[in-house]
Amino acid sequence: MPPIAVNKNATFDYEIAEKFSAGVELTGHEAKSAKRGRFDLSGARVNLRGGEAWLVGTSIPSFQPGNTPAEYDVTRSRKLLLKKDELLYLDGKLKSGLTLVPLCAYTNRGFLKIELGLGRMRKKYDKREAIKKRDMERDLRRLKPNEH
Repeated sequence: MPPIAVNKNATFDYEIAEKFSAGVELTGHEAKSAKRGRFDLSGARVNLRGGEAWLVGTSIPSFQPGNTPAEYDVTRSRKLLLKKDELLYLDGKLKSGLTLVPLCAYTNRGFLKIELGLGRMRKKYDKREAIKKRDMERDLRRLKPNEH
């Protein structure tokens, strides 16, 4: 399944240790818009409140702007659908200093799913190392075809 939306900064800013999949509670026009690719995960995060997981900071514009309800908020918090034991596990991990960030959005049998990453924020020097490593790998790929 190709991803609908990808949070590119998440893998750069965070060192991801575990991945989870969660459903998203959407209204009808949001679901149709999201499946068409009008979904923005940049700057999004996940909060646990009252025993529920909430996706905060995403933007899903309405499918038909002319028919949008007057009270519709593009960046409203959306409930994530996780099992109770997953929520308890994640709550314990978040209290230990880890962060839960959305990595990408995709469809599974017609349902919109979010892949969540549980990880630790990278330090500035870790980010520099990642950039150096990526640049070296790119340079090696450029040189390989010329050697044959």
